[in-house]
Amino acid sequence: MISPAFASILASGRAQFNARAAEARRRFPSLDMAAFSAFLHDGVDPLVVAVAAAAPERVGGVTLAAYDMALELVGHGLAGPAAKTPFLSTVWRELAPQFAPLLATAPVDVLGMLSNAAIHIASVAGARPAQWQRELAALAAQIATLAQLRAVGQVLAWRAGVAHFRQGALAAADTLPPALALAAFGEPGAPWPQVRAQLQENPWRGNADGREFGSFTGLGGAFGTPPLVRASADGFVVYSGERHYLLVADAYGAVLHSATAQEFEQANADMPASVRLDGTTLQIGARRIELDVPAGDIAIAANAHTIAVTSPWTHAIRLLPLA
Repeated sequence: MISPAFASILASGRAQFNARAAEARRRFPSLDMAAFSAFLHDGVDPLVVAVAAAAPERVGGVTLAAYDMALELVGHGLAGPAAKTPFLSTVWRELAPQFAPLLATAPVDVLGMLSNAAIHIASVAGARPAQWQRELAALAAQIATLAQLRAVGQVLAWRAGVAHFRQGALAAADTLPPALALAAFGEPGAPWPQVRAQLQENPWRGNADGREFGSFTGLGGAFGTPPLVRASADGFVVYSGERHYLLVADAYGAVLHSATAQEFEQANADMPASVRLDGTTLQIGARRIELDVPAGDIAIAANAHTIAVTSPWTHAIRLLPLA
């Protein structure tokens, strides 16, 4: 059962809503109306209820905008019980209602922004969509404008593992009130210029242990053969299974993009002077790290802030902070 508020709006505008559904069926011949009805109940109804409570005079316009967008998303197979991106329904049901005041004034922008973000984050291997949703919901009461929603959403996507958002997220954070920027990084009360400088200078701030990335494709991983790695300014260029990749990694996550053989050939394979390998013991300055791979043929590449360790005995890349 849908809420009385939503049922009343649908009943009062039945002809208009039916016409929109008929037009959507012409545009999307495979549109599953049962899936659409399920998404109305699961995704649209909760945000209609929230807007009806926050701004009842706006609920009709919000409902119409949400109905049209729901038709589009279900028509593309992105929403509904068998959707390509199940996380999207969760965002509409649980996150969007937290932004009822913004939905009341700009429903298309807010729902479009949240939907696009949900689809993108859910598509990034290793990202943590639930963390992004949870942290954005926790800050909803402090977000007053669309621009702030966009900026905070980008910061939190980076912190949820979308590593290639790093520079864009830092630039977005600069547009926020300092208190909101600090809240987005979970550091309320700290001096924003200091936090900002540390984030810019040290991609591994808050994560001294680094991370491991990759595994065998036969087990659902990224690499068909043990990878070879070379360093670049943006990350590491990886060669594995006749394919080339760009690996971008930092304290929050690691993301793999496609790359070319030329980029691999031009990348740096040198080991910095501050790094020494003795058997399976890696020394980075004063730090000593025991590697859990057999000695021999261990390879090391480094850029300005990260060391990548590979071995012919594993499909994983060990990523360690250089500083």
